[in-house]
Amino acid sequence: MQNQSANNQAAGASLTARALRESIFAGVVAFGLFLLFIGLESTQNIHNELIIVTHWVKLAFTVGLVMVVRFAMITVINPWLAAKKAAKDAAPAYVEGDPVSGPVAAWKFFVNNFSKIGLAFLLIYPALCVGIFGLQGSLKWVDNFGIQILIYVMLGWGLNIVVGLAGLLDLGYVAFYAVGAYSYALLSQHFGFSFWILLPLAGILAAFWGVILGFPVLRLKGDYLAIVTLAFGEIIRLVLINWKEVTNGSAGISGIPKASIFGIWSFDVGAANNFAKSFALPMSSVYYKIFLFYLILALCLLTAYVTIRLRRMPIGRAWEALREDEIACRSLGINTTNTKLTAFAIGAMFGGFAGSFFAVRQGFVSPESFVFLESAIILAIVVLGGMGSLVGIAVAAVAMVGGTELLRNMEFLKLVFGPDFTPELYRMLIFGLAMVVIMVWKPRGFVGSREPTAFLFERKNVSGSFTKEGHG
Repeated sequence: MQNQSANNQAAGASLTARALRESIFAGVVAFGLFLLFIGLESTQNIHNELIIVTHWVKLAFTVGLVMVVRFAMITVINPWLAAKKAAKDAAPAYVEGDPVSGPVAAWKFFVNNFSKIGLAFLLIYPALCVGIFGLQGSLKWVDNFGIQILIYVMLGWGLNIVVGLAGLLDLGYVAFYAVGAYSYALLSQHFGFSFWILLPLAGILAAFWGVILGFPVLRLKGDYLAIVTLAFGEIIRLVLINWKEVTNGSAGISGIPKASIFGIWSFDVGAANNFAKSFALPMSSVYYKIFLFYLILALCLLTAYVTIRLRRMPIGRAWEALREDEIACRSLGINTTNTKLTAFAIGAMFGGFAGSFFAVRQGFVSPESFVFLESAIILAIVVLGGMGSLVGIAVAAVAMVGGTELLRNMEFLKLVFGPDFTPELYRMLIFGLAMVVIMVWKPRGFVGSREPTAFLFERKNVSGSFTKEGHG
C-alpha cells in the first residue's frame, strides 16, 4: 500500500514537472508569436511621425493564458480524457435495440433529431427575438446573426457541391457570389425587373460563368486548380473595379430596390401597399428583416433539398467517384468533363442566388464585398464542418460567423485590456486561433464521418479513418 502511494506521488510529481516544462516552452513560443501582433503597435503621433507603442500588459496576459491552458491540458484535461476513454472501452458494448433512459436517451434523441430541432428553432427564431428584445431591439439579432449566418450557410452548401462532393478545390467561389449580386443590382435598376424574376436569372448567369470557369480547368487538379480558380475570382473583382461605365467602379451601386412579397405587399415607406400600413402596424424596418430572414431560410432549405436529391442520383454518385479517384472514375466510363462542369455550374448557381439576396439585403454592392477573404471564409466553413456534411457545415457557419459577430459585443474585454481595446481589431486573430484549436481537436471537421449514397444491405456511416486525408 505504501509502495503504491509512493508510486502515485512520483507519477504526479513527474506529470507536474513535465507540465511545467511544456507550459514554459509554450509561453516562450507564444511570446515570440504575439510580440509583433500584440506587444508592439506602430502608429502615428500628432507630428505625423511613425512611433512604436508597447502593450506589455496585454502581451503578458496572453502569454500567461497560453501557459495556464497548456499546464491544465497536461495535468487535468488529458488525464480526464484518457480516463473517460478507458471507462468507455471497459463498458459493455451497446446493442441496437437495448432500452436507454435518462440523459443518455435525451442526448440520443437530440442527436437523431438535430436537423428537425434546428429547423423548428429557426422557424420561431424571429418571434423569440421580438419577444425577448422588443421590436427594434430584435433588429440586430435577426439581421446580424440570423440572416448573416444563413447567407454563409447557403454559400457553404453551394461550395460543398464543388469541394465536398466533387473534390474540386475552388478558391474563387466569391466570384459567383459577386455575379449574382451585380446581376440583380444592374438589371433591377436599369430594367425595373422584380426580385422574383431576377433571383432565378442571377442563378442562371452565375451558372453560366461556372461553366466558363470549368472549361479551362478540366485537365487541372490539386494546387493548379486552386491557383486558377483564385485567379478567376480576382479577375472578376478587378473587372468590377475597372469597368466603371457599367459597375460604377469602387464607388459601387447604391439604391438597389427592395424585394416585395410577390408584388402584393411592399416594404417601401411611401408605397400605397406598404406592409405595415396594410396591417395597421407601427412603422419599423424590422418587418423587412424578418421577411428576408424567412426568405434566406427558404433558399437554404432549397439548396439542401437539391443537394440531397442530387447525391442520390447518378450525377451525385459520379461526383463522389470523381472525388475519390478520377482515374478509376474515368475507367468506369463516367464522363469526367460533364461531371466537373455540372459541379461547377450547380455550385455557382447557388452562389448566384446568395449574391442576389445579398444585394437585396444590403441595398448596396461594391467590389470590396467580394475579396479573396470571403472565399477563404466560405472554404474554411466547408472544411471545418466536414466536407460533404450539410449539418456539419451549418454548425461551422454558426460557430464562425456567429462567433465573430459576438466578439463585436464583448465590451467586458475592455476591463482586461484597457478602455482603448477594440474587439473588432482582434476578432480575426481570435478567430484564427479558434480554427487551429478546432482542426487539432477535430482534424476532419465537426462531422468526421460521412454517409455513402450507395450501400450494401445496411446503411452505415464511414469513419474518417477509412477515407483519404482531406476527403473524409
